[in-house]
Amino acid sequence: MLPYGKQTIDQSDIDSVLKVLNENEMLTTGKYVPKFEQDVCDYVGCKYGLAVNSGTAALHLATYAIDIKEGDEVIVPAISFVASANCVLYQKGKPVFCDVDAQTMCIDVNKIESLINSKTRAIICVDMCGQPCDYDAIKTIADKYGLIIIQDAAHSIGAEYKGTKVGSYADITCFSFHPVKNITTCEGGMMVTNNEMYYKRGLQFRTHGITRDFKEREKTNTHYYEMQDLGFNYRIPDVLCALGSSQLTRLDQFVNRRNEIANQYNSYFANHLDKVEPFEVNSSTKSAYHIYVVKLKNRNRDDVFVKLKNAGIGVNVHYMPIYLHPYYLSLGYVQGLCPIAEDVYSQMITLPMFPLLKDEEVEYICNKLISLI
Repeated sequence: MLPYGKQTIDQSDIDSVLKVLNENEMLTTGKYVPKFEQDVCDYVGCKYGLAVNSGTAALHLATYAIDIKEGDEVIVPAISFVASANCVLYQKGKPVFCDVDAQTMCIDVNKIESLINSKTRAIICVDMCGQPCDYDAIKTIADKYGLIIIQDAAHSIGAEYKGTKVGSYADITCFSFHPVKNITTCEGGMMVTNNEMYYKRGLQFRTHGITRDFKEREKTNTHYYEMQDLGFNYRIPDVLCALGSSQLTRLDQFVNRRNEIANQYNSYFANHLDKVEPFEVNSSTKSAYHIYVVKLKNRNRDDVFVKLKNAGIGVNVHYMPIYLHPYYLSLGYVQGLCPIAEDVYSQMITLPMFPLLKDEEVEYICNKLISLI
């Protein structure tokens, strides 16, 4: 079975992990955690980074850092993984779902303003499939209403917006390092920001809301610390950060290969647009192509999904509109809230995309898909 996504591990990655184990020092939050944080900050052009144990934890740090409280509203795109909205609920805020652009699946910037009211605090923008959102337009709106921008860049590390690496133009950017992402730490994530206050709030929240971690107490020869807020244990081990630093050295290579695969898909489907329609990539951006999603034209998506699986092709669907999940329906959200998102969802299918995918495998996938529909 060809998976829809897969990590790319080489000997340098293995050696980086073994090095930490052979040193046999601190395995959690030792010297490799801050090194990875600095490596990512250097890569994306940001001042502060907080490595955590998942992309979800990074998003939670972000909503805590900007002090989302009960009654606050945060605008979230309808199509994303549930963590993009759950992080608002964790802080007892209310996600307000915005419809998406039918051609990119990113948040529709023309529909944001109509959702803003006196309770709105922030906009969470999701770089779907690795394609950066229209951040100039979003920043104009945010500045007009005094809103904070959180960039959910779980799909887009390595991407570019108008020649700038993703990670430095939102108030807070959150990455994910799950194995199918563009680089991996097995499980992990990171919040990056240029705002020192957001960084300090996130730093404390990452470790139970405690003011001084073990290393700081050792430096000052004291046992005393204070828990000042109800934080979480979102720490990530040294061994995983060593893997992340190793992976980061090849990120541009991974992204370039993903773009080559996407171009191969696009070239093939250009002759079959009556059957398969790829999503667009804005000319001012470079997508990281975490996933490759297409719309099936006038076909039963679920039927094609099963047939492709039976043919040994590990397709997926990214994603059902968040508010259609049973938990969100129980909160009072209803079907029909974002009609474009629901229409796109009914047609979309995710094809395999990862750097180790071979050209002949891409051709097989394309031929099989067209033959089935």
